[in-house]
Amino acid sequence: MNRKLLRSVREYKKESIMTPILVIFEVFMEVLIPLLMAQIIDVGIANGDMGYILRIGVLLVVMAIVSLFFGAMAGRTGAIASSGYAKNLRHDIFYKIQEFSFKNIDHFSTSSLVTRLTTDITNIQMAYMMTIRMLVRAPIMIVLSLIMTLTINADIALMLLITVPILGGALIFIAKKAHPHFIQVFDEYDVLNNTVQENVNAARVVKAYVRAEYENQKFHKISGIVYKLFTTAEKIVAWNNPVMMFTMYLVVLCMVYIGGQSIVFGTMETGELTSVIVYAIQILSSLMIVSFVFVLIMIAQASTDRITEVMDEVPEMSDKEDAKTEVKNGDIDFENVDFSYAGEGGNLSLKNVNLHIKSGQMIGVIGGTGSAKSTLVQLIPRLYDVTKGTVKVGDVDVRDYKLESLRDQVSVVLQKNVLFTGSIYDNIRWGDENATDEEVQRVCKLAQADSFIQEFPDKYDTMIVEGGNNVSGGQKQRLCIARALLKKPKVLILDDSTSAVDTKTDAMIRKAFREEIPDTTKIIIAQRISSVEDADMIIVMENGEINGVGTSEELLKNNAIYREIYESQIKGGGEDE
Repeated sequence: MNRKLLRSVREYKKESIMTPILVIFEVFMEVLIPLLMAQIIDVGIANGDMGYILRIGVLLVVMAIVSLFFGAMAGRTGAIASSGYAKNLRHDIFYKIQEFSFKNIDHFSTSSLVTRLTTDITNIQMAYMMTIRMLVRAPIMIVLSLIMTLTINADIALMLLITVPILGGALIFIAKKAHPHFIQVFDEYDVLNNTVQENVNAARVVKAYVRAEYENQKFHKISGIVYKLFTTAEKIVAWNNPVMMFTMYLVVLCMVYIGGQSIVFGTMETGELTSVIVYAIQILSSLMIVSFVFVLIMIAQASTDRITEVMDEVPEMSDKEDAKTEVKNGDIDFENVDFSYAGEGGNLSLKNVNLHIKSGQMIGVIGGTGSAKSTLVQLIPRLYDVTKGTVKVGDVDVRDYKLESLRDQVSVVLQKNVLFTGSIYDNIRWGDENATDEEVQRVCKLAQADSFIQEFPDKYDTMIVEGGNNVSGGQKQRLCIARALLKKPKVLILDDSTSAVDTKTDAMIRKAFREEIPDTTKIIIAQRISSVEDADMIIVMENGEINGVGTSEELLKNNAIYREIYESQIKGGGEDE
């Protein structure tokens, strides 16, 4: 087990320690039982002493009950320890992911993180439980049984001593052959989960394009790969039982032969032979358990490596000890900013950006697809860090703020609008969990969402289903804008967040912004000229660079890109009537 991950045991250390102790007592009782059985046969039955048989029989039953008690307690504490460990590990990974920046999250796919939080942790949980129980039980059982056999018949003990490493080596060899196939399974699990997630999320698109058959084939293909890998691994592991049983029966035959001769020559009693056979079965069964646990541990090792990869991921962003917690105003400054998603030395998505935005201004950002409009605004709330240069909010470098404080004052409505399962009230209160009903309704009116909410039977108590699939794209956008407004931010960024609403509603939203939040800096990324035409300043982006800055009138005179977009939409009738 990885030491770093074992830190997650925490409050379950007591159960983790008690489990092997209880297992030791359980094994000790089990090892004594065959010895008492031998006494019943060799003394009680041989002499016809019923009193002796009853006394030893009662003692045998008591020891079996005690062994059962220790075994049940070990099972209970083992289950608590392993389940608690898995719970803590899942908690630690989930909280670790919350610290990730967008760049960190880009290292892992969503389906891969889900697999690590579910299947991988389940594998580790099972391996941990088997380690503190079976991996403690089996070696102790083997050693004590060998000792007891040695006290009865040295020849049989020697035979077992030779058999144990040979059989153990064979079982370990089988486990190692299966291990690579189990490792491959987890990578394919990520692909399988991604296929399922993608299909479910895009169910409407799949049906609209009648692509169900194609999706079924895609799922069948990856499912077949997982099946093939598991089948290959299980075919190898399946050799465990035949090898085990063959060895067991061979050993028993040899023991009967050696024991039979010893009984004939009077050096061994019948009851002793019986107990030795039981000890041999206990030893060989323990070896089988060791092999089984070994396979589980190897599977868990692959899962451990994947989880450790997440835990070792260093969050790209962290708060300084003297981080500032107050954003003075909505002034925004870009000073010689370069940015690359790949970091230093990578292809630049933004190049030498210089901008100065005053608090309270309404800023429009326009440009072609791939011109880095979204990248530009994502640097303001520090969703990514600049590769070179400085981004300031309120005259302070964004890297000098406490992340939580900065993002509380810089609200972003991203391109992909996300709503969560719950009521409309619940979703809007993501902006401020303590907001009153009146405050929620006020921001919904500003975002032009109140009108359609009032049409729902349950109004603001209407439940949003998973992904917000029971509201339209435009409605979802307005709810997300309302949620951002509830934070009462110094800076409000709309990343193409009114694309699904009509131009009239878009204009009403901008009008509400000007009248109701005049001191908030408003940055609107849009594809439509009408969404930014009345902005105090419009930024034209092209290939990661600022191609032009000015009002609509100024840009029409001196910026070819803006003029081309304007003419194609306004004169070409591209705008909604």
